Amino acid sequence: MTRACEQALAIWQAGVDAVGGYAATRAALDDLPRPDRILAVGKAAASMARVALDHFGPLPCLVVTKDGHGAELPASVQLIEAAHPVPDARSLMAGRALRQAVGAMTEGSHLLLLVSGGASSLAEDLVTGKTLDDLAALNRAMLAEGLDITAMNARRRQISRIKGGGLLAGFKGKRADVLAISDVPGDDMMVIGSGIGALPDAYGFAASTRIVASNSVARAAACDHARALGLDVLGDAETLHDDLAALVPRIGARLRAMPRGVLVLGGEPTVVLPPNPGRGGRNQALALALAREIAGDPGLVVVVGGTDGTDGPTDAAGAIVTGQTWGQGAAEALTAADSGNWLERAGALLVTGPTGTNVMDLLVALRT
Repeated sequence: MTRACEQALAIWQAGVDAVGGYAATRAALDDLPRPDRILAVGKAAASMARVALDHFGPLPCLVVTKDGHGAELPASVQLIEAAHPVPDARSLMAGRALRQAVGAMTEGSHLLLLVSGGASSLAEDLVTGKTLDDLAALNRAMLAEGLDITAMNARRRQISRIKGGGLLAGFKGKRADVLAISDVPGDDMMVIGSGIGALPDAYGFAASTRIVASNSVARAAACDHARALGLDVLGDAETLHDDLAALVPRIGARLRAMPRGVLVLGGEPTVVLPPNPGRGGRNQALALALAREIAGDPGLVVVVGGTDGTDGPTDAAGAIVTGQTWGQGAAEALTAADSGNWLERAGALLVTGPTGTNVMDLLVALRT
């Protein structure tokens, strides 16, 4: 890996580290009383629950997270790992477990609910008449249509008993505190996890909700690290919320015109998938498409990755591309939505493992 690639990756990683679930949640706990029960759901659920247990001591705790994201939790924690981005039977088991745990809390009790992105798929309790097949089909259809997260979560809430404030509607205790890591534009509690941590329209308990980490925090930390390396920051914006077909030409033109320095962008692009897509995710597709935009440029490095360490149904976060990445077969791979396999053969995949957070995606472009 070249020095420029190492610098660009270090800037990207600084952004991710700044929104780590453990540190971000720890900073919010001093203001909260000791709860009687902890519930954590989402891709960052394990790290958020772990710090709460470290802070408050042993407590009944249920964690619902993605496969492979529940490592290093105490043995006393009830852990349910489920599928993402398309839910499975364990997602329904997790949704029922969450609803039952909330409903079992007694008068005078205090709940700490920890929410992060991914909860929409990982936990569900369906309205009467809907089945797992209906839920999986809905998720597959939404992914293929390239809907943004706000539109997807609005559809999910329509068939859910626990989304959109439904989970806390069953709380009969005295106080509920919700801490959330935002993976959505605008940091709206009704959109994060399809509103699994949102307050119901009417409730009779004391409540607080707080966003503890977001894409803006990650971008700011990435920019700070770039400046610490002596680099000029040329831009910092949440502008990745668009379909790749519209997004790539805009970013490509900006990259080609970049002077020396660093550009940091955040958000969540969408991709319309063909029938029978190959392997990859939106970040891998964006990275490979940008490789075409900067092909032949000797001074550019672009890192694109999901801050949770995964990109769609793959174990890569995204990719690192340069002006030399684009090559034979890349165009066909893009058309077939098979960017992951092509980038792997090119040695360009970004693989981090689970990061303990999830604040959408982060793009770092560096011109030396």
